[in-house]
Amino acid sequence: MFKWIFLQLFKLKGWKLNTNTIYNYKQSVVIAAPHTSNWDGVLMVAAFDIMKLPIKFTLKKEWFRFPFGKIARAMGGIAIDRTPKKAGEARPSMTEAIANLFKENEILHIAFTPEGTRSLRTEWKMGFYHAAKMANVPILLGYLDYKDKIAGIGKVIIPSDNMEQDLREIMAFYKDISGCHPEKFSVDLRYI
Repeated sequence: MFKWIFLQLFKLKGWKLNTNTIYNYKQSVVIAAPHTSNWDGVLMVAAFDIMKLPIKFTLKKEWFRFPFGKIARAMGGIAIDRTPKKAGEARPSMTEAIANLFKENEILHIAFTPEGTRSLRTEWKMGFYHAAKMANVPILLGYLDYKDKIAGIGKVIIPSDNMEQDLREIMAFYKDISGCHPEKFSVDLRYI
């Protein structure tokens, strides 16, 4: 139901979808950027649904308790449980826990908002990159360009052994994308 409502809002607001770079990957890390407004999540869910990309996002397992669990799952939420599997084992990092989800699910696309906030940040959180590298999955560069009202997957990055080069390529893609509040969006300045 939520996705249907989001789809109607996507159309009513006049958004278009760029489907030029849709690939048939079974697993991926998907960057969802820019993230400068609460509308971004609604539009992102609608765009990925139109593209038939079954997008998920991660939340701590505590968010899946009543009454939030049903809503979180309906919107694509997936619980992250960092509890050690066996007594005496170290607690996995968030990145390890996410990478393990790819081992457990044949089809999985996890969205990341690397800015981490809707406020201006000039350094991105790199969990998306490390999770993709650890799980050996591609990174899809998802975007919402408010200037032209176009959403889509603009490029695919296969993480290499040169993280800095990969991140420079990612930042070069996003540098001209305009968020809902452009003054609140920046690429990671370490990689431009």
